[in-house]
Amino acid sequence: MAKRSIRYGVSLRKRHESVSQEKKARYDCDVCGKNAVRRISTGVWKCRSCGATFAGGAYTMKTSIGSEMNLMIKQYKN
Repeated sequence: MAKRSIRYGVSLRKRHESVSQEKKARYDCDVCGKNAVRRISTGVWKCRSCGATFAGGAYTMKTSIGSEMNLMIKQYKN
């Protein structure tokens, strides 16, 4: 597969690079706590250690809106 280049501006190239790094990074698992969660496909994340599967954002495991919703649910339960 040929590498796609982003054209027409430095800011677009910088944004593309940061999104690509977030997408390829490893994240901490909520179940086992290890740094082994990788992206399988768009919005699907899986821990390579314990096998737990998570739904998340397209490029990051946890989105800012999802974090806010979890906080609201915790406050509602109390």
